[in-house]
Amino acid sequence: MAYNVMVVDDAAMMRLYISSFLRSQKDFKLVAQAANGQEALDKLADHPDLDLILLDIEMPVMDGLEFLRHAKLKTRAKICMLSSVTVQGSPLAAKARELGADGVVSKPSGTVSHDLEEKTGDELARVMRTLVAA
Repeated sequence: MAYNVMVVDDAAMMRLYISSFLRSQKDFKLVAQAANGQEALDKLADHPDLDLILLDIEMPVMDGLEFLRHAKLKTRAKICMLSSVTVQGSPLAAKARELGADGVVSKPSGTVSHDLEEKTGDELARVMRTLVAA
């Protein structure tokens, strides 16, 4: 069984890196992508079978925190923050958790982390598997 994943990140290259990472994980399947929170909210109705959302915080139109305020009312998917500004223990990570984020993983090299799989891949995979198993 593969878990259905949506990636929400304004950086097209980051969406590409995350997509590549997901392809390397046999138990996760990318089914949707969005460039901001509003686009992601709009796509939730088309993907009622989502298991996991990987969500950036800093995005135009609607940021990740605002998305969290609305998403928990519209989906049962687990939401993992994947952002350069949500370092474990940071105020933004705490705010994200308060608003309903189920997990937090930091991008290793800033907004567009080309080394995501190399530096954070094991941690991200572990967090993803823990969230969908809960």
